[in-house]
Amino acid sequence: MKRFAVLSFSALSLVAISAFAADSTKIDGWVSDSMCGAKHAGTGAACAKKCIEGGSKPVFVDEAKKEVWSIDNPDAVKDAYGKHVTITATADQGAKSVHVTAVSVIGE
Repeated sequence: MKRFAVLSFSALSLVAISAFAADSTKIDGWVSDSMCGAKHAGTGAACAKKCIEGGSKPVFVDEAKKEVWSIDNPDAVKDAYGKHVTITATADQGAKSVHVTAVSVIGE
């Protein structure tokens, strides 16, 4: 009986995680580079552009939590390097990555 309960709980947990990962949400933050991450978020647009053009990967820095997330489709943010943005994205909590479906620059 315990084995059934553990298996059932595990299966339900995976379903809940999958459902959460499939939800798209809007998040404010900055498009930065993987080398500098949150260090220059909000102040380092020129640095972020230079680092990305030099080979660093673009990342998303969550404004509220200052967490750095990898972007699994970096072409989606190519016009927003170093900018303060709102992204619509699907987050993968386990991989700490986002799949960006829309980007709007804040203040433009």
